[in-house]
Amino acid sequence: MLRATRRAAVLEDRPPYSGSPDLTILCILFALLGAASNATGTVLQRKAALVVPRGDAFRLRLLLDMVRQPVWLLGICAVACAALFQALALIEGPLSLAQPVFILELPFALLIALPVLHRSLPATGWYAIACLVGGLALAVAAADPSPGTTHAPMASWIIAIVLCLGAMGLAALLATRLPSGARRAALLGAAAAIGNALTAALIKSAANTLSEDGFVAFLTTWQTYGFAACGIAAVFLLENALQAGPIAASQPALTIGDATVSLVLGVALFSEHIRTGWWFLPQLAGVAVIVISTFYLSRAIPLTREVSG
Repeated sequence: MLRATRRAAVLEDRPPYSGSPDLTILCILFALLGAASNATGTVLQRKAALVVPRGDAFRLRLLLDMVRQPVWLLGICAVACAALFQALALIEGPLSLAQPVFILELPFALLIALPVLHRSLPATGWYAIACLVGGLALAVAAADPSPGTTHAPMASWIIAIVLCLGAMGLAALLATRLPSGARRAALLGAAAAIGNALTAALIKSAANTLSEDGFVAFLTTWQTYGFAACGIAAVFLLENALQAGPIAASQPALTIGDATVSLVLGVALFSEHIRTGWWFLPQLAGVAVIVISTFYLSRAIPLTREVSG
């Protein structure tokens, strides 16, 4: 009875909870570990996707062919570790702080891809990585994301899910009308990014339920099964993105899209706060540096040098 009363109070009043500097550091640390793990998984999955026939796109056979490859299984293990670190980050801090840190997945992925996919990074690429990190630090410091509520009302969830799934479906539909290549990979990467952001929001809600009410409540809340289903859909879209074109085409859409949609969901669902007023100027400057650096990185590496060896 007390548990039900407490949950009702959380959902109705939804008082904001405050974060501490220590929790913010933990949130960033776990997010960094998650970004590195996810980048490792993406590169390993791309390596596996290079030997999969193009005709397997959007078919169950794509996953069946992937699962037969040890390198793909290692990639999935890395993605599972990333999900664990992501959940820990989302328990410790706001969605609008944890997910933007995942932008660093792009430089992590490119650096990991150097030995794994037999690629090289031009000297200017290192400057772009430094600018990306600096832009992220500027944007996050200026925004100063702060926690909101631990749970969102059902009406807000319905709107968020309908919009996110609709955008994912539209991007995937447009991608099917394009031949294999960078544009198709980018569209599918964007669809996967939206799926990742929605999955993160569902993970945050389910993880907070686990933290507040225990494992039984975690197993009985719909968000637990929602993030599992949405996560599978996002992985499927990512596999098709990696199979459709180079990692340098899909990864920018994946990382920037994930951070952007996550920021919107954090504010809309969990009433998280970012600084406004003149603080928008350094925020926009940081975002501009991130976008320019990201697109430069996507072109800094020749797209034709990926090999499966």
